[in-house]
Amino acid sequence: MENIIKSERLRHLYWRAGFGASPEQWLKEDRPVKKVVEEMLGNKHGFQPLTVVDADQFVRNKTPKKRIAEGGLNRDAIKMRVKENAEHIRDLNVRWVEKMASGEDVLREKMALFWHGHFACRVLNPVAVQHYLNTVRQHALGNFADLLMAVSKEPAMLQFLNNQQNRKNAPNENFAREVMELFTLGRSSGEYTEADIKDAARAFTGWGYNVSGEFIFRQNQHDDGEKTIFGQTGQFKGEDVIRLLLEKKQTANFITGKIYQFLVSEQTNSPEVRSRIKMLAENFYKSDYNIAGLLKSILTADWFYDPKIRGSRIKSPVELVAGMQHTLGLVFEQKQSLIFIQRTLGQVLLYPPNVAGWPGGRNWIDSSSLLFRMKLPDLVLKSGEVTLQPKQDGDVNTELLARRGSDLMHVKLDWNAFESAFSEIKSDQLFEALAACLIPLPLEKTQRELILKTAGKSSSRGERIKNLTIALMALPEYQLC
Repeated sequence: MENIIKSERLRHLYWRAGFGASPEQWLKEDRPVKKVVEEMLGNKHGFQPLTVVDADQFVRNKTPKKRIAEGGLNRDAIKMRVKENAEHIRDLNVRWVEKMASGEDVLREKMALFWHGHFACRVLNPVAVQHYLNTVRQHALGNFADLLMAVSKEPAMLQFLNNQQNRKNAPNENFAREVMELFTLGRSSGEYTEADIKDAARAFTGWGYNVSGEFIFRQNQHDDGEKTIFGQTGQFKGEDVIRLLLEKKQTANFITGKIYQFLVSEQTNSPEVRSRIKMLAENFYKSDYNIAGLLKSILTADWFYDPKIRGSRIKSPVELVAGMQHTLGLVFEQKQSLIFIQRTLGQVLLYPPNVAGWPGGRNWIDSSSLLFRMKLPDLVLKSGEVTLQPKQDGDVNTELLARRGSDLMHVKLDWNAFESAFSEIKSDQLFEALAACLIPLPLEKTQRELILKTAGKSSSRGERIKNLTIALMALPEYQLC
């Protein structure tokens, strides 16, 4: 049990910087926290893009708009193309969740999830979505300046925020506004004016993409006149706006604050926390926006492991399901199961509700989603019958989401492998070991009695581990990390 007590910090680290720990990681990891953090920040396997559709083949098979306009395609063909696109995006969604649950390069995937919410984007072209996602993943632990520039030039983002229509003499302000309000400075920062947005929009004229889904600068559509942005005047282009935004310390403050809320706590109003974030932001700015350096400062700080911080954050739906998969080593037999869970709980990857992303925090919990969250372990681990409708807040085109029956939740799970991780734990200590592995907070006596009663008497050690695991994961506390 001494190892269990020593592992509380690691359990917290694995959940906040990843998607939970397998029992082997939690019980047998004996390295100091700093060593584990260094490994998480490393890249021993190299960056691996996620690919579900061949970009070249997709472009070759894409029907020109002219043929549609001329009536060369019927409605059925168009519907088929829309369905195929949605299936590709679904497959990319599932592949990404599986990558999160694999335990490989978890900090990269965790931060990619953060950046996906920060640079929220939703389009229906699977090649554009795939390229956008891999860009976010590739730069997730790198340099924020590089990430901002790369995402700003993503065809998916340019389409989503209407910059394809941003031309001289008819500027579209949507992208310029969001890059300031949501991506760098913050809505209430007071660091920019409407005039700044208007001239920044002029600077971004000509930024677009071609039929192959590649970024292009259309010189003939660019306004090359003088613009005044943040008090500076010049014949600015889009790259200059990005540079001016990065020169502002408020960008470092805003990004640091959001990362702190994501990894540490949403409570940032106390003088102590404000001072902490300010110091982190100053170092982030001085490092030229080194994301890995900022993360290392956070994840190795003593205050990160304060008992008041542990178990204070509600898991997002994706963190919840990826964590269950990783901890138990389970695999869903149907791709649609993962989509169903995400939609029912209100977070479908690659389908954010708007450009501001998911609000998170307590917004993850309402009466219906909490009920499904607490029933999910039983539904998954016992193939229970699903009786809840998914929330209608995603654009996933699927017929199976409305299905009923136990077949939707079939999973592959090797309980013997899970049980073997606890082979050295004495029978009378199983409850404490499992609870410490799965629940981030100490359980009260009444909760312990309830779990033991719910788990009931078991005919074997393996059955006892299974029943205790399911009962513990059904606690409200399992929703926290």
